[in-house]
Amino acid sequence: MSQEQINVLYIDDELHNLTAFKASFRRLYNVFTADSAEEGRKILEQNEIHVLITDQRMPQITGIEFLASIIDTFPDPIRMLLTGYADISAVIDAINKGQVYRYISKPWDEEELRHNIETAFEVYTLRKMNRQLTEDLEQANDQLEFLLRQKLLS
Repeated sequence: MSQEQINVLYIDDELHNLTAFKASFRRLYNVFTADSAEEGRKILEQNEIHVLITDQRMPQITGIEFLASIIDTFPDPIRMLLTGYADISAVIDAINKGQVYRYISKPWDEEELRHNIETAFEVYTLRKMNRQLTEDLEQANDQLEFLLRQKLLS
């Protein structure tokens, strides 16, 4: 996949952050933005999102709580947490509960964030390929077992 096909969702209740993110990355990626977790969930339901970035501190739900709440429904997007507050317990929760790939401090460094998005997409692609190879292997194994049973019965 080329960079133009990377779908990135950024969730933040601060509109100026959403505008700055979109301005910085819209030429590199398909950028989706949401100003609430609820809006972010709707975007996830309607689009294949590869990289999901969320702010930690939002009014109704924290970024970690949101990421933990969508794991079963949307397990594939690579998750990143963005926050202006360095809280070690939040970092630990992000990793353990939200399955966060990267924890990024605000204000973000554009080049570093770009690198993290591209690395996250590589992880997404490798996981998808791994799942497909596993499925192919299981199917081949089932076919071999069937052929072996046929041979033993004849």
